[in-house]
Amino acid sequence: MKHFYTLSFLFSFFIAASQNLPAPAEFLGYELGSQFTRHSQVVDYFEEISEKSAMVQLHQYGQTNERRPLIYATISSEENIQNIEKIRQNHLNNVSNTDSSTDKAIVWLSYNVHGNEASSTEAAMKTLYTLITQKQDWLKNTIVIIDPCINPDGRDRYVNWYNQVKAAPYNVDPAAAEHHEPWPGGRPNHYLFDLNRDWAWATQVETQARLKAYNAWMPHIHVDFHEQYINDPYYFAPAAEPFHEIITPFQRDFQTRIGKNNAKYFDQNGWLYFTGERFDLLYPSYGDTYPTYMGAIGMTYEQAGHGMAGLGIQTNEAAILTLKDRLEHHFTTGISTVEVASQNSDELSANFRKYFETADSRYKSYALSGNADRLQKLTELLDRHEITYSYKNSGKLSGYNYLQAGNQSGNFEKNTLVVSTNQPKGKMVKVLFEPQTKLTDSVTYDITAWSLPYAYGLNTTASTSTIQAGENANFGKISNTVNPSGVGYLSKWNSMNDAAFLAALLQQEIKVRFSETTFSSQNEQFEPGSLVILKSDNMNLPNFDEKVVSIANEHKRKLTNAATGFSTSGPDFGSSSISILNPQKVALLKGDGVSSLNFGEIWYYFEQDLQYPVTPVDTDYFSSVDLDEFDVLIMPSGRYRSLLNESNLEKISSFVKKGGNLIVLEDAIAAFEGKEGFGITKNEQAKKDSTKVELIPYAQRERESIKDMITGSIIRTKIDNTHPLAFGYPDTYFSLKLTSDSYSFLKNGNNVGVIQQPEVVSGFAGSNAIKNLKNSLVFGEQPMGRGSIIYLVDNPLFRAFWENGKLFFANAVFFTNKTGYSYN
Repeated sequence: MKHFYTLSFLFSFFIAASQNLPAPAEFLGYELGSQFTRHSQVVDYFEEISEKSAMVQLHQYGQTNERRPLIYATISSEENIQNIEKIRQNHLNNVSNTDSSTDKAIVWLSYNVHGNEASSTEAAMKTLYTLITQKQDWLKNTIVIIDPCINPDGRDRYVNWYNQVKAAPYNVDPAAAEHHEPWPGGRPNHYLFDLNRDWAWATQVETQARLKAYNAWMPHIHVDFHEQYINDPYYFAPAAEPFHEIITPFQRDFQTRIGKNNAKYFDQNGWLYFTGERFDLLYPSYGDTYPTYMGAIGMTYEQAGHGMAGLGIQTNEAAILTLKDRLEHHFTTGISTVEVASQNSDELSANFRKYFETADSRYKSYALSGNADRLQKLTELLDRHEITYSYKNSGKLSGYNYLQAGNQSGNFEKNTLVVSTNQPKGKMVKVLFEPQTKLTDSVTYDITAWSLPYAYGLNTTASTSTIQAGENANFGKISNTVNPSGVGYLSKWNSMNDAAFLAALLQQEIKVRFSETTFSSQNEQFEPGSLVILKSDNMNLPNFDEKVVSIANEHKRKLTNAATGFSTSGPDFGSSSISILNPQKVALLKGDGVSSLNFGEIWYYFEQDLQYPVTPVDTDYFSSVDLDEFDVLIMPSGRYRSLLNESNLEKISSFVKKGGNLIVLEDAIAAFEGKEGFGITKNEQAKKDSTKVELIPYAQRERESIKDMITGSIIRTKIDNTHPLAFGYPDTYFSLKLTSDSYSFLKNGNNVGVIQQPEVVSGFAGSNAIKNLKNSLVFGEQPMGRGSIIYLVDNPLFRAFWENGKLFFANAVFFTNKTGYSYN
């Protein structure tokens, strides 16, 4: 056997030499681990290898917002690469349950989804080189796909910063500047989104491009390489509880087999590791769970390091953790995983096929109706996941109704969207649509509720029977025409598409009014928030009619031609209840103390959803900014107590009193609690008796603490839709509550969204946390002078996937800067 390996090694060496394949150090000019490699150099190395090796194909599958290429390499034997398309198609037949003769294992290795967890991209280069020079035998029955960097923008943000500040030689003292990234850090992408939470929601360009490539392959195994904090050595599978109920025994068992193989190599080298802790398999939008719900063995590998580690750092155990150590560990688990896959290719293929045979779901179909724009948004998401759907327009419908939280019978509405679990990706349908996720353990790593019907605000019925659909949807063709004889145009307000239409009108300097009450014109009813675009307001605007119609057609908004300003019922167009909208100049705080994630969500919202300009203002120079130049100031979630000294607090108060609109989200609200004029106070009514001391054993403290926690639960919320902040909404909204923060009703303000008797419709909320939500504020408006403060206790823009919350934010920006609202 030794003789065989010697010959194999010599043969591999001969092949590498004859093809002149450079090792990473030879190509880069430095040893891996001695410095961080810029993304462009990584791409150059993969291109070099793919050009010189018949065992590697390189694909560019997309481009980031900052124009960096997204690439993956397909690696296998020369014979497999020559037949790679046939192998891929045969493998995909396993998903559609058609005849397949594939016996190849497909392993996808994803590196550096968090930009400052940078060791894994270095490991990717070594893994590529080693596979084609030393592990050719494995590649005879295995296809390895390597994505060396999922998040190039974040990685280069981190690497460029580190290369600028590091000492020479590097400084291992944790106090050194090179171990303390500035805001916002390299973890997120360009828009400061966490790409490891975006797999299911696919809001970011990186994810959208990756899903096309992923669905073209549907691997048997997917590994997501990460880094954790410096004092935790290494984590690999098996994962921790809770496991989602659709995960099969085979998937769980195979995770353990891979983990044991990893452990063998770590034990040989004397490296520490842990398994079965902390990282669960529940939230569907991770790089381990999403592939798992698509039939793969999905796993997270976590190496000590993170953005703190740099090239080397001293840990709490007085050991020096180096970049060379970190990449070697990731290289080892990656190679180990490929080894196990190659040894078990037939078993992987057989069980992968079984995964797609049945969905085994209580609910066989989901019927969704409601706002056409939100239905369209949902189908766009389904298309990205290659989940099929159809429509039904009539007939009897019965099942579990999401709005009523109980069984109900009725009829199909026109253009009802039907999504069935009777399809190859039926298990993912169950995960995304089920009304209540089954929790085997309430201690979990992320949110516990995400049901798309609630997220999109659609009336939904889950049926235990398969609904036979397949009819065509008819939402009506939008084709507006110019009406030169009328007084203007009317447009309804009930979706983000309407908000984007308004934003486009304002940017074209078209003056727009909105109605604060219901009115009828020419026997058509218009609810509060409806847009009134009058010629009389735009007398000096050339080609007014053509511009309005063109913008409406571009945004697919139906216009009603108004022949007269005399309403059939309700206020006429000259009424004070139909008020002019001013273009809003918006400032958005960023920098130290601000949640980079929430800043990114708002930034993305303005640039991508609303397509309306926003001005980021850094906390470093906030005191010197003239707020009089702005109409709206947005404070994302964050810790502002150091920023809000007496001078800056007075500055913000003066801004609002003069007519400014202050929008405050989540944790930022705490900075104004109890401050004069701001009207916001903590909800104290359900506090425990402070004199009571509970004796809780140390080992049980984590479990006991969850009584006070809310981990991303969906809670029924009462809405006052007569207030401009809630225009376009019904009187019930399902809010995604991320924390247990609870604030009292505003005494002298408008309580627009409230929880009276808490009703958790999905997800986990601790018993104490639920009690403390009684009579609590969700959304509110506090008048101050001529302006307003908008409190958004729950984030309506969370990860850009809570589609039904987005209109609240548009209302806050455009509609709620008026005076004269009555208190409630």
